[in-house]
Amino acid sequence: MPRMLDVSDEVRAEIGDEEADRLLAGDNAPGSYDCTSCRTPGDSEQERTSTVLFIGDETAVLAFAHATCLPSQVVQVTEEQLQGAVRSINGDSAPGGGPQKSVPEQAVLGVTSGLVLIAGELHPALVVEPTSPIVRPGTDGVGDDFLPLLIEQGFMPLTELTAVPPVLHGWSVLLAVGQLHAVLQPGVNGGQPIAWWQAHQPLQVTDGWRAAANKHQQVLMFAAPVGSIGRQPREDLLRDALDKAAANGKLVAAALPLAGV
Repeated sequence: MPRMLDVSDEVRAEIGDEEADRLLAGDNAPGSYDCTSCRTPGDSEQERTSTVLFIGDETAVLAFAHATCLPSQVVQVTEEQLQGAVRSINGDSAPGGGPQKSVPEQAVLGVTSGLVLIAGELHPALVVEPTSPIVRPGTDGVGDDFLPLLIEQGFMPLTELTAVPPVLHGWSVLLAVGQLHAVLQPGVNGGQPIAWWQAHQPLQVTDGWRAAANKHQQVLMFAAPVGSIGRQPREDLLRDALDKAAANGKLVAAALPLAGV
């Protein structure tokens, strides 16, 4: 039975017409798969499925995703990220049956939107907190390098929320048709921006948040290590958690321009 596969032009250009046609005919496509975005099962015979090609420095891996989670696309990643993805796809099995190397659980970035009052004015904000410690790619560390990695990218440490953080050029927040799609970071060697974080499905934001984003044409992004903020049901509680994280030296921030409309 033909698979319900989407193969974008950019994926076809990378894998070649012959391989793309084999996939569309069902020769090389999986029946069932784990979605590379939401990690839940999918079935390319029953639901539309996107082909997603991850390209590293030396390796390329073709993965599959629910079409409702991701469009078919080419994603540029570091070789370390790609090897981690391969281990994840293969169930962390060690090559050749040798001793298995301990691989940290893949962290998921939790993103919360809210309005933050700074100097008497409301600003649209995104608060990012991973579900587990982030270690530096290519290391076997057991610490948490989430904030140091962001500081290296230009995010500023905060000790209090009294002023709007400086703009981080090259980064942006993709807001389209009133929904939040992604946080973009600069591409490799000045290329097209790539997704640092991408929503499995576009996130709804409030009318007030969208109005503030359109007014300022930027979004404040705050980031904290796992366990620093938590899921707060109200914006006043979110602000309290941000203030506490800042006072404890566990908060970085930047103002990111809007991309999209």
